[in-house]
Amino acid sequence: MRLFKLLIFSLILCTQSCKTQTKKINGVSFVASRDAVNETHVNPVVNVNANYAAIMPFGFVRNLNNPEIIHNTDRQWFGETRAGAKQYIGELRKKDIKVMIKPQIWVWHGEFTGFIEMKNEDDWKALEESYSSFILEYAELANEVNAEIFCIGTELEKFIENRPEYWNGLIEKIKAKYKGELTYAANWDEFKRTPFWSQLDYIGVDAYFPVSDSKTPTVEDCLKGWEKHKQVIFSLHKKHDKPILFTEYGYRSVDYSGKTPWVSDRSLNQVNLEAQTNTTQALFETFWSEDWFAGGFIWKWFHKHDKVGGPDNFMFTPQNKPVEALLRKEYKNE
Repeated sequence: MRLFKLLIFSLILCTQSCKTQTKKINGVSFVASRDAVNETHVNPVVNVNANYAAIMPFGFVRNLNNPEIIHNTDRQWFGETRAGAKQYIGELRKKDIKVMIKPQIWVWHGEFTGFIEMKNEDDWKALEESYSSFILEYAELANEVNAEIFCIGTELEKFIENRPEYWNGLIEKIKAKYKGELTYAANWDEFKRTPFWSQLDYIGVDAYFPVSDSKTPTVEDCLKGWEKHKQVIFSLHKKHDKPILFTEYGYRSVDYSGKTPWVSDRSLNQVNLEAQTNTTQALFETFWSEDWFAGGFIWKWFHKHDKVGGPDNFMFTPQNKPVEALLRKEYKNE
């Protein structure tokens, strides 16, 4: 009887602590390239101790007011298509890497997708029809490959703001095709206004929050810079009782990396590896130990590991830079 009671007590403790023991999503945002991938491309993901990869098929629109989304065509790079996404996932699965499928839109000339907005009702309806075709294509794929997470959109604030009823209906259609967990990737200054978090499993944030105006921010600078943002993020978690997932996070290896982290302008090209490392370390120290924080996907991971990044690279990738060692260490801690 005493042994039985001890077993029951142990089970209660395990149940009470299950949330704190949940393994973090230690993810990479895996490039959609022109090539198929194989074990040699996946091994570096394993070596950095990642347990998740975001797979990102693409749709393309001509401009911010055009309702047609071109997707899954033979004119796209292989990794941007359904067949490519499936092939990538198959290779990642061989190494026990879990998957979030995160379809994205690219506006020609790189204009910000959050500003996609139609001029009249006919175009709005055409956009809705086109987006449904695009996103449901990949919801079907997510169901087919048993993806752990499906992201229903990335940084589409004006579209959501103008057509909330469409999005409510779309979520129901997605749930009819895919039974796994859902999120949406809201921009860092958008997530507070996203209206449908209660219908999803994670509050998804592309976490390019400004945290320091310094040329080479210290970890302490960035920790202080995170304080106000963290309060807002936590309040949204409390409001909806949903875990926070950084659907994208990361910093460029440039001067002032913490000032406007969302900027990818190539005119910012003064390499600063220390700035990238310090900003990234502060993000880990701020969030990764929190029970309500699910984890995140670092931007951006390229398949040809030995040919990207490095000490002269001023873009986001952590590959072959000091921040890759930091990532390996932090991901191993989980």
